[in-house]
Amino acid sequence: MGEVVNLNRFRKEKRRSEDRAEADANALCFGRTKAQKELDRARAEKGSRDHAAHLRNNDHEDDGA
Repeated sequence: MGEVVNLNRFRKEKRRSEDRAEADANALCFGRTKAQKELDRARAEKGSRDHAAHLRNNDHEDDGA
């Protein structure tokens, strides 16, 4: 005969392993430190400022066309 298995224990272990796998997947997607998030935000803002600084003002070119 096979080994006697407590079904409640089996279900709990299975659920824990599934929860752990989901947590690991979420950590890969969303698990960034506050410093990393602030650095990305600061880089994006600097990129926007740099881009806006290089834009031309086209108001005067449209008048003579």
